[in-house]
Amino acid sequence: MKKRNNHQWAAALLLGFFLISNASASVVAIIDSGTDMLHQDIAPKAWVNPGEIARNDRDEDGNGYQDDVHGWNFAEGNSEVIDYSYLGTLTQDIRRFFDIQTLSFLGQATEEDIAWARAKVQDQEFIKQISIYGNFMHGTHVGGIAVRENDEAQLLAVKLIPTEVKLPFNVQPREDKGVGMWLLKQALTQLAKQQMLQLEEIAAYVGSHKADVANGSFGTGWPQARMIVETLGKTFMKDITKEEVDEATKGFLDALIREGKMMVAAAPKTLFVFASGNDGLDNDQFPTSPTNIQADNVISVAATLDRQIIAPFSNFGVKEVDVAAPGVGIESAVPGNEYLKVSGTSQAAPFVAGVASIIKDANPGLTPGEMKKIIMETVDLKDFLKGKVKSNGIVNENRALRAADLSKTVAINRAIEMSRLEIADIVIENKASLGSLSNDLKGFVLPLPNSFIIKQ
Repeated sequence: MKKRNNHQWAAALLLGFFLISNASASVVAIIDSGTDMLHQDIAPKAWVNPGEIARNDRDEDGNGYQDDVHGWNFAEGNSEVIDYSYLGTLTQDIRRFFDIQTLSFLGQATEEDIAWARAKVQDQEFIKQISIYGNFMHGTHVGGIAVRENDEAQLLAVKLIPTEVKLPFNVQPREDKGVGMWLLKQALTQLAKQQMLQLEEIAAYVGSHKADVANGSFGTGWPQARMIVETLGKTFMKDITKEEVDEATKGFLDALIREGKMMVAAAPKTLFVFASGNDGLDNDQFPTSPTNIQADNVISVAATLDRQIIAPFSNFGVKEVDVAAPGVGIESAVPGNEYLKVSGTSQAAPFVAGVASIIKDANPGLTPGEMKKIIMETVDLKDFLKGKVKSNGIVNENRALRAADLSKTVAINRAIEMSRLEIADIVIENKASLGSLSNDLKGFVLPLPNSFIIKQ
């Protein structure tokens, strides 16, 4: 008999408590780097697979995912949706760094704070530590936001992001530059297909478990894609120009987005909520995957500081990004029953996923496209978001909920119209001081986690 650690026994006991969970409540899948299903904020809302018996090494429901009681780890191919061996990696320095980061966005960081944080940014050992911890806590932080305002929601955990991925290529650089460039493009296309095949499998998985909403606070932005291209370019070519790197980067991201349409098509009854990216770039000009996938069941989210300005790190795009939501200094759960304030479009996306789950519970008959329509057309219109996001606004959860409730008895368009008349814009009671946003720490937000982690 296999030995079970304390966390495993606790998870098994949780199953007994949660088998009576409300089957009609919305299911929210968190596709991320792992979720602590034992956290006090998440455990009461943990999704439980009714077709599985916990930890008996069998696949009772015959779906090919043995013991997937709370979800599945696609990174390592097992049912462990988080690696608890990383508990204890939240140091005081990491906590202080995130605190200073929030204060810097609010213009409240002292010169001493900024000097300390600036030194930490130059410390490669610290960057390694915060990157590892950031990856470990990310899915739990995101999950905590997504289900915070919905007591009935059920959180299904999907681990996508592994600790390290090495690119599967080992060839000799080509003397013939034309051949080398052709091979590079072929390799990038194959890489895109491989990732999206995995994401298609994940989408089919969450769809089979009837997830109403799937949050994806992960992705590959222009800077990350460019790094991949530069690394592979050195493999296939003796030298590669900036123009060639840009061309290949655009082709790689276009391939990811093109192939990604199969992903969202694999779960047509699920609304995918994607973070727009943390590179401060225009996604219309510099594509980001998967958030640039255009489909009725996809919504892309930018981040704001409260409801006052678009966050300086947030990606945007009047064609490619749909709405905005708060994403600065958001406190949420992290593994081990702890909490942390973190900033990013990773935090804005689950805010919208949470709103989507609430409106789905208000009217279970809503399709993903109708949920998206309600969210986008009940926003608070903001001048600072004109030309930045498609809806020109920031999500108004109260108005969206009212529209969803009204949609049970009237047409969607009429429900939205009535909700706009009944529910006022959300008022900012305590406006933040934004006077020091020009300091050089404002842009230091970790990029979205992605599957293409390259060891330099």
